Amino acid sequence: MAASDNDFIRTESPTQGITVVTPTEDIDMSRSPALRSAIKSELKPGCERLIIDLSGVQYMDSSGLATLVEAMRIAKTQAVTLHLASMTAKVRAIFEIARLDAFFSIKDTLDEALES
Repeated sequence: MAASDNDFIRTESPTQGITVVTPTEDIDMSRSPALRSAIKSELKPGCERLIIDLSGVQYMDSSGLATLVEAMRIAKTQAVTLHLASMTAKVRAIFEIARLDAFFSIKDTLDEALES
């Protein structure tokens, strides 16, 4: 597993063309820029599928949502499939309240996202 420059974000490439970005702490205004940077650095040629594993995120504010919306837009322009995986109930509720669950590919588990 390759570590990123941020202590709370791990990245790995389990197979060629697939990258998993895993934030391990809450995503708020202080951490969103680091997540944005990590995601953008992984959306590069050769990336076919980007999975953001949210299992370690208990809370996300609007800056975190904006970061993921931006990631989805960039992924679409680069023909990269983007999945969000393993959301906690609280984070999923935030997506549902904002009605973003209809726009993202949300998978219950990381394995499900890897198989998609």
